Amino acid sequence: MDEPTRQTRPARPVSAVSAGVGLAGLAGLSFWVTVSRQYGMDGRWSALTNLLACGIPMVLWSLLVDKVHLRASTGIDWAHPRPLREVVDISLVKIAGLWATWGIIAAVYCIGRWYWRGNYLFSMEVFSSAIPFLLALSVLYVLWLDRYLKEPRDGAWHFGTWLIGQSGWNGEDIRHHARAWAVKGFFLAFMFSIVPGGFAHVVGWATADILASPVSMANWLISLMFLVDVAFATVGYLLTMKPLDAHIRSANPHMQGWVAALMCYPPFVLMVEGGVLYYQMGTWGDSSWMHWFDGSPVLLAIWGALLVLLTAIYAWATVAFGLRFSNLTHRGIITNGPYAFTKHPAYVSKNAFWWLSTLPFLVTTDNMLDAVEHRDAGFGQCRLLLARADRGETSPDRPRLCRLCKLDGGLCPDPARRAMGDGEGASGRCSGGIEVIRFPLLELAARPQASPPAPQALAQPAASYIGSDRAAERRHNSKALCRARWSGCADS
Repeated sequence: MDEPTRQTRPARPVSAVSAGVGLAGLAGLSFWVTVSRQYGMDGRWSALTNLLACGIPMVLWSLLVDKVHLRASTGIDWAHPRPLREVVDISLVKIAGLWATWGIIAAVYCIGRWYWRGNYLFSMEVFSSAIPFLLALSVLYVLWLDRYLKEPRDGAWHFGTWLIGQSGWNGEDIRHHARAWAVKGFFLAFMFSIVPGGFAHVVGWATADILASPVSMANWLISLMFLVDVAFATVGYLLTMKPLDAHIRSANPHMQGWVAALMCYPPFVLMVEGGVLYYQMGTWGDSSWMHWFDGSPVLLAIWGALLVLLTAIYAWATVAFGLRFSNLTHRGIITNGPYAFTKHPAYVSKNAFWWLSTLPFLVTTDNMLDAVEHRDAGFGQCRLLLARADRGETSPDRPRLCRLCKLDGGLCPDPARRAMGDGEGASGRCSGGIEVIRFPLLELAARPQASPPAPQALAQPAASYIGSDRAAERRHNSKALCRARWSGCADS
């Protein structure tokens, strides 16, 4: 009897963003932070320059080394430009739709009074100063790019066509356009609001104070990791451009995903003082881990190093996205960096950091009720992030080809998912270390599979997979795809 043929592990799909992109941005950011610390430039405009120092090297690497502008996924045909006269009418309608979208976002900023106090004032100042340049550059950009786009009639064109009362617009394209710009409008304002504070904190901290103790060293390094995260994320929200292959393919259409995400950001955030998930009474600042390990330099150093490691993983997870970081959107699949080990390294490390830095079950208020409340708030935050992981990143126009887990010692909390009532949409463990691929309902490849599909087949557009959603076919596909052994990856 012949020995059974041994199955080989398929290669992991190529990541949409190379490691070089993130390293280039990290090099530029490190250079500017070093210069700013040397000359004491910790102001707001120096913080904005830090975004340029981070973003420009990533753009150059993407274009000159990775040549992302030549990818078919951009929808651009550089070899056959159209004459300007053939696209000018389309471009003008698109510009009208784009400007109207910006006008709606500006109206929301005006109505939302929280945008006109606190840190948000800086965001409004930046946006107000950028308006003339955006209006002028948008005309040149659209007229130039439409000559090369295979299909220039995008969501902005459909919205503009609807606005001027012409026929030919598509409602789904308009809804996609609205969702994508809602993501950008909401999160860009928040990201710009926190850029100056974090930058000033890192740059303005004297070197002697940083080296004074393990606690101060750990706190400065943690602040540096969050500075990296904020810079890369802000650049990602800014550069949603097709020539960089960083455009938004789709934005989440599910209310559950939006609610789970928005509850983590102002003005809807639940973790502020008075919020239902507030956990910092007697557990923050001098009352946090530093209080409980005070008097033991070794424990302070070990605990501080662990917190630095967790924030470094968190920052690494953002750096891996390069130009593509964004909440609630699909902008490509990331399979390298920490995403080679688990689908949500940022959520895992952030949750662990919250628990280990605040120690919510230990309080300095001498009130055990506070400890119980903080513990429950911590579990609530974990569940909130799990909801974001399950629904906050689901793409509506494609199957979840990369809801994967590396289960030979991987970091996928499937038991927690089952305990919390999650069903078929979850990735999880199989006995014997089998790595499972499962999809949300109605987003399955309906085509029967006689053998495990090749990675190239799984990378095809969603259109080749959409079909019947019968339960038997879903089960057949799940069993076939379960045999594919890939590591975890993330949806950018």
